[in-house]
Amino acid sequence: MRPKEYFYEYPMLGFYFKVAITGFSGSDFECNFQEVSGISVKLGIEQVVEGGLNNLVHKLPSHPTYENLVLKRGMFLYNNSQPGLLKWVHDTLTNFTFYPKAADIMLLDENAEPLASWNFQRVFPVALKVSDLNATQGAVQIETMELCYDYFTRTK
Repeated sequence: MRPKEYFYEYPMLGFYFKVAITGFSGSDFECNFQEVSGISVKLGIEQVVEGGLNNLVHKLPSHPTYENLVLKRGMFLYNNSQPGLLKWVHDTLTNFTFYPKAADIMLLDENAEPLASWNFQRVFPVALKVSDLNATQGAVQIETMELCYDYFTRTK
């Protein structure tokens, strides 16, 4: 175990993390991603113009807006008839069948213990993209999933 002061002297590294979506075990490749983005919230601002005050506009806080989670990983072969993460994404996007889930993203230390974690509520897929095919490059095909959610909370 690290000394307590370690947490105050060094910033956390963002390359070792885990994604857990309710109902998907993460075994094999199910929930292994190489990149996660979209852990973001921004407070809306409503502008109110007051009659007679021409030199200012009142700015009032409004509801928060959340970015979509974007998850990227190498593309794997899969069968749409088998249950799993990609079937959930496929059913949502092509059959318009919605089963919102909860999700957790955990930033891990070298012992796979969570340093920080975020919980997302009412998560469902809104986009699936496969990287461009290019015969001149030998690059890994990347699959990008975009997930919408109602809100998130930092749990650690």
